[in-house]
Amino acid sequence: MGEFKVHRVRFFDYMPTAIRAMAFNAHTERLALARMDGSVEIFNFTDHYFQEKVIPGKDSRSIESLCWVGGRLFSAGLNGEIAEYDLENLRPKYSMEAYGGPIWTIISNTQGTQLAIGCEDGTVKLFEVLEEHIQFERNLDRQKGRIISLSWHPSGTHIAADHTVVSGDSAGKVQVWDGHTGTLVKTHLVTKWDVLALSVSKGIEQVDMSEGMYFFDTTTVYDESSVVAGTSEGTVIQFQFIAPTLQQDKEWVRTRTFKNHTHDVRALAEIETAIVSGGMDTHLVVRPLLEKFDEMSHASGLRKIHFPHRNLVSCAKKAGLLLFQFPGQLELWRLGDSDGHGKPGDRLPLKRKPEKLLLLKRKGEDHICCSALSSCGGWLAYSTVSCVRIYRLQTDNNNISITKVSKLPKVLRSAHQLCFSLDSSKMFAASSQSSVLVIALTQSECKYVHTLKPKSGSRQPIHLMTTSVDGKWLAAANSDCEIHVYNLQKLKLHCIVPVYGSCPSAMGIHPTTNNLTMVHADQQLFEYSIVEKQYTDWSRKLQKQGLHNVWLDRDTPVTHVTFNQKNPNQVVLHDMHMFCIIDQSLPLPDQKTQFYNQITLRSLSEQERPSHLHAFKICKTFQDLLCVSLLDDQSLVVVERPLLAITSQLPAPVRQKKFAT
Repeated sequence: MGEFKVHRVRFFDYMPTAIRAMAFNAHTERLALARMDGSVEIFNFTDHYFQEKVIPGKDSRSIESLCWVGGRLFSAGLNGEIAEYDLENLRPKYSMEAYGGPIWTIISNTQGTQLAIGCEDGTVKLFEVLEEHIQFERNLDRQKGRIISLSWHPSGTHIAADHTVVSGDSAGKVQVWDGHTGTLVKTHLVTKWDVLALSVSKGIEQVDMSEGMYFFDTTTVYDESSVVAGTSEGTVIQFQFIAPTLQQDKEWVRTRTFKNHTHDVRALAEIETAIVSGGMDTHLVVRPLLEKFDEMSHASGLRKIHFPHRNLVSCAKKAGLLLFQFPGQLELWRLGDSDGHGKPGDRLPLKRKPEKLLLLKRKGEDHICCSALSSCGGWLAYSTVSCVRIYRLQTDNNNISITKVSKLPKVLRSAHQLCFSLDSSKMFAASSQSSVLVIALTQSECKYVHTLKPKSGSRQPIHLMTTSVDGKWLAAANSDCEIHVYNLQKLKLHCIVPVYGSCPSAMGIHPTTNNLTMVHADQQLFEYSIVEKQYTDWSRKLQKQGLHNVWLDRDTPVTHVTFNQKNPNQVVLHDMHMFCIIDQSLPLPDQKTQFYNQITLRSLSEQERPSHLHAFKICKTFQDLLCVSLLDDQSLVVVERPLLAITSQLPAPVRQKKFAT
């Protein structure tokens, strides 16, 4: 693997917020998830649960409930507003006041023609879904308590229950009711604390009765055989409509209890093959239902999604600076330094400690959606959905000065992604409809140059951009799985990489060959020659042989690709749990090869070692990784955010299981 001096960084205090709501679209197999900070995330469940899109939050936005209508996404919250989202431009499309106080729930009828909301003042309000907006229709009779859960009859016309109703309450009970007679059929005491969320296998009514209720009947129809409940203890309990014995009739039986959370489970979705849950402990859990799988496989394994599938860290490789992105601010740090030497694994003494140089708070209520730091450390930029800010930085020993660029091109209103050219003469901003704005930077001004547009006509947002060291090429990837390569000297499209069915999760352009390395959400790896407009021989060989199963079975995507400029054969990439150096001069591992072989290699003699070498060199010394990058001085920067550090900042759980209790 080689030896590197490592900057082990643990001072990025990244802190995700709690999951508050979720909604699953069975037609597109997309899960929408809302957090306490008002942000919305879209996960593609057909593409290894990849976090496809992120809509940044806003200080005044509070989301209590999400709802899909076809491919359209709506939310409602405690600010009393209903919002529809623009999933192409990653922002709210519009919002409207419902005039019922805080809104606790929103749901659509099966036909997708009406929305119903439950309000703090006890009213249920109906809205017509039109092509470009929604329109208020009428109020239903006001109830005594707040309305916190709703669902529709399949016909979309009934507002009185029939069939089966399931409720959860603050006394820890899940109760089954006969909707025809209004009588209680069965009570399950599942916890001493609150039942906070319910989800069904899309066939029976769900109601939370902890603070009053009003209900419609069922929404969509699957098998009507399962209900899951989330509690404030962090447990998820499944109930199934089965016959306890061959001689008995079917009834609702508690069948499973899952404990994958430490805190309140606030949101649930039961999909065809799994139970999806989230809550106060901030991570998303996908728990496959094993009876839905014919055999044990990668798809049947438990998934926990802790970190975003995008970069929150920018590295100035020449200047040794790090930029950390938070929703409300940016932090600029200078790395520490050591002139000590030692053997592998030694902790070297610092002659200069890491230092926070700058804390830059955003303006306005909109949260930061992307940021970038130039390689020289002289430029810093960030964007919200409403504005872009660019700053000139100057560092002199222990002093730093920052100057805001006051006049920006009018076309530069917001960006999904930002990056700088290596020489810091240009900035690139991913704009609407997969286009890229080229901005020229000088000491005195910031000037619009050109808009790079794809020929595909895609309207999907760009989520990855990378430039070549020589300043000639720019590659941009969007959520249509397209990668466009632009010639920056001619300011036009050079080529489109053959579209692969899984979304790119990371990519980089080699500093000497200008080959584009791409890693996708399904862990597949490709290398494409930009100059020759075709896959390289190494890439073809890799695809012909196939990647090792251990590599393919990893459950977190690669989020960063970089290169070792002193060894052109080496590609450096990382996911949450490891970083990997791929040495293209070594043979590819076949399925019989020991994939994790670093310990074995250290035990072999110099003569035996070459026969056991292969191209993929994995390091798991560092964990919970947010960034791994190589500086120009050949030192390695590893940014860790231990999950225990996140957990330690959460409020105390309602109940903690102790040994022997």
